[in-house]
Amino acid sequence: MTAPPPFSVIEHGILESTNDEACRLASDGAAEGTVVWAHRQRAGRGRRGRQWQSPEGNLYFSAILRPAAPPAVAAQLSLVAAVAMADTLVCLLPDGTRVEQKWPNDVLVEGKKIAGILLESSGAAADRVDWVVVGCGLNITVAPDDTAFPATSMVAEGASSADRKTVLMTLLDSLHRWRVEWDTAGIAPVRKAWLARARGLGQEVTVRLPNHEFKGQFLDMDDSGALIVRLPDGSEKAVTAGDVFL
Repeated sequence: MTAPPPFSVIEHGILESTNDEACRLASDGAAEGTVVWAHRQRAGRGRRGRQWQSPEGNLYFSAILRPAAPPAVAAQLSLVAAVAMADTLVCLLPDGTRVEQKWPNDVLVEGKKIAGILLESSGAAADRVDWVVVGCGLNITVAPDDTAFPATSMVAEGASSADRKTVLMTLLDSLHRWRVEWDTAGIAPVRKAWLARARGLGQEVTVRLPNHEFKGQFLDMDDSGALIVRLPDGSEKAVTAGDVFL
């Protein structure tokens, strides 16, 4: 089985971090579509430097993309990857399984976290990124049990396949299709697909920032990926970074 165009997969047994390796390759000129896949990570990373537990049996990969876009637009690829991840889970999990997007970049199954995405990039001339690395972690057979948010795995949710390569190729195919959609139609269809599965849309949420937290109603997500929250005084606030809890 080979990766769907335009991806070329480099397989590793153990790495410190697939994102670190992909960033190194991207800086050295690796082509668009290069994918670093590891069976296990020693120092997997999530958002804001958090540890991503990476035991054998789950999926850890990072894809190098080179969009001709400024940083603010290239950041939309996090949403592209999240929608591709959700579509893959809908395809591989039993019919009727509830798959949701949790802002900013997590994917939930039956209310429990199953996947996360980490975007890293490097700038270039003319206000355009040189490259973007999209890192994905997906629980296939193992779910951590000591996390702040409940976690699950594909196996625990009755997945039709727990073969990592099959899952990887399915996900890369979905990522490719949504990347093409984003290239041709912009963020609108991606945003629509994300909001259709948004966890907590219309409900009261708590937004936790590094130095404080606040409550409000989750109204929307704008084209940049910012969370739009209505505060108790009726004003609206755009949140570009933080953690959200129902």
